[in-house]
Amino acid sequence: MSSATPTPGASPARRLSLAGVLRLRRPSEIWFKPALSSVAAVAPPNLLLLAFGRLDLAMYTMAGSLCALYAHNRPYAARARTLAWVVLGMLGGVAVALVTASLTRDAVVLVTVGALLAAVQKVLCDASRVGPPGNVIPTFISSAALFAPQTLAQVPGHLALAAAAGVWAWLVGMAPALVRPHGPERRATAQALNAAAAYAATRGTADGHASARAAGYAAVQAAWQTLLSLPATGTRATTRHALERLVVRAEVALAAPADTDPERLRAWAHALRGGGRIPRTGDAPADTDELLGVDAELAARPAPLWRRLGPLTPIAVRTALGCALAGYASLALGIGRPYWALVTAAALYQANITLTWSRAVQRVVGNLAGVLLFAAIAPLAHLGQALLVLCCLALNFGAEALITRNYWLGSVCVTPMALLVTEFAGYQAPGDLMTERAVDTLVGALVGFLAAVVVTNRRAGNRVEQAVTAADRARERAARLLAEPAPGPGALEAARRSLAAALTDLRATADGAAGEWWGRALPQERVVLAEQSGHRTLAEAVRRQAARPDRDTGTRTEDVRP
Repeated sequence: MSSATPTPGASPARRLSLAGVLRLRRPSEIWFKPALSSVAAVAPPNLLLLAFGRLDLAMYTMAGSLCALYAHNRPYAARARTLAWVVLGMLGGVAVALVTASLTRDAVVLVTVGALLAAVQKVLCDASRVGPPGNVIPTFISSAALFAPQTLAQVPGHLALAAAAGVWAWLVGMAPALVRPHGPERRATAQALNAAAAYAATRGTADGHASARAAGYAAVQAAWQTLLSLPATGTRATTRHALERLVVRAEVALAAPADTDPERLRAWAHALRGGGRIPRTGDAPADTDELLGVDAELAARPAPLWRRLGPLTPIAVRTALGCALAGYASLALGIGRPYWALVTAAALYQANITLTWSRAVQRVVGNLAGVLLFAAIAPLAHLGQALLVLCCLALNFGAEALITRNYWLGSVCVTPMALLVTEFAGYQAPGDLMTERAVDTLVGALVGFLAAVVVTNRRAGNRVEQAVTAADRARERAARLLAEPAPGPGALEAARRSLAAALTDLRATADGAAGEWWGRALPQERVVLAEQSGHRTLAEAVRRQAARPDRDTGTRTEDVRP
């Protein structure tokens, strides 16, 4: 991408803009999947507890049930592993919270433990790239568990309830595999094709081409990550190879937009939406080198977890400090549920201060609107416990259905749901609940954001330098192969994909660093030059592959249309 990174000297006032923070986006293509999964995972345990007259135990079953919100964009083999780790992580956090709650009732100690748990949950979710809803759900559950009266003798039983609900959530998350076993990978490939078509439609020069190219490369990288998580052998490998050829065509379109027919890409993407046959690109013999490049990428070892945790240190410190101070401030004000302020602070922290500010505004607006919605719903919910459970299920569905439009819109449903859940153990005065939630929201957002300002991320500039160096090395490797008369099978394609990944990482790193304060000036010129030269090399690699004399696709050898 040729656009320069934002000027690091930009004033905080300009960066803390409200423009677009509350703007609604198009909903996610699969918004209904997490929405339905959450209801399917939460409803049976809650209704069973209602039937047994033990709705007060719903907090423990919800710890496991809410794990069904994760990993909806992953292929089912990868989803099975991810959901299992999410359930285990949730149980670990709840276990620490319950044991702590059984050993002490000192609110300051409880807030401190909650803040440390929140920091650990934040960095683990970010490092593992588990995806939305990230750390917010486990932090909310474990923080609430800290303030639930508990004895050591009760801990095993409560953990067993959470584990049983977690197993049910795992089954709910895996159930769609019975209907569309290849749905996630087909969807990811279709998104890559559509994003590449959007860039190809600009011909690489029209207005908005830079942002379209960035979106295209991000979608292609996401598609490769999805496909590379599939098994390399067996029946699923056949589907994987067919989809890989389509993603290769999307890559070609990104590197040579002027020679690409966007309508053909869109037609392929449309054909992937259903359960029919995967469309053929028409040049399967010519894709041999591309797929050999994929095999080389599969053989590469992923970066170890500790290396991914290192850059997240500032975020961990921000989360721990912000959550602790928010909880202490809530205690100082005499509010009985300081974990609400703690969770509000934990929900703010994003990749940089600018994004954290946007999330703070969204959180405050959504929570305050949600408090008003609770005032309207509470009279109905108080007519009986059955209606209380049904209202919570409806709000649960609404939260997941709306949150992809904008975070604040989902929070409008999350807030009254959280307030109603507190009444599972007994009636609460609506006025007190509303007041405490509103105050805790404001306290958590203010204190949490101030902590983000105080804890600077001075490593952001270093990571940009490292990303530029990685992109330059990847470009040099591809250039060396282009200089050879006949590079080895798959070598050029593997180098091209490595360069595309390095450029995508460079843009994401530069954008993240540009939203930080107080850091040293970013190497803007190096970033721009690395992006420009990198994309020129990508285009040259595509032309080189398209002009190979052994490509017999039924078209002219110089034609690089997908």
